[in-house]
Amino acid sequence: MNSLQIARACAQAADMKKAEDIVILDLRGISSITDFFVIASGHAEPHLKAVRNEIEKNLKEKGVFAHGIDGLPMSQWIVMDYLDALVHLFAKDRREFYSLERLWGDAPRINWQD
Repeated sequence: MNSLQIARACAQAADMKKAEDIVILDLRGISSITDFFVIASGHAEPHLKAVRNEIEKNLKEKGVFAHGIDGLPMSQWIVMDYLDALVHLFAKDRREFYSLERLWGDAPRINWQD
């Protein structure tokens, strides 16, 4: 899978668990850190955990494994590192506080729905 396919698979898996406000930002040519950010919100700690587990399970089934996962649902921010795609799962208030979409406002948004 290429980096865009990984990002879309992450977004679709998050959607399966009813993650909210799912966005893919295209950072190619803007950042050397990664190609894509996948950003999504959950409404409670159990919801964030369920979204994280669904993404991890779905990507493993496709033979793609996270390089690392940091953060716990209680921290209200979980980062899943798929190298060329970084997934950020936030509680709504944390997402508003860190405002990655504003920080990376010059990054185009990618349609992840088929």
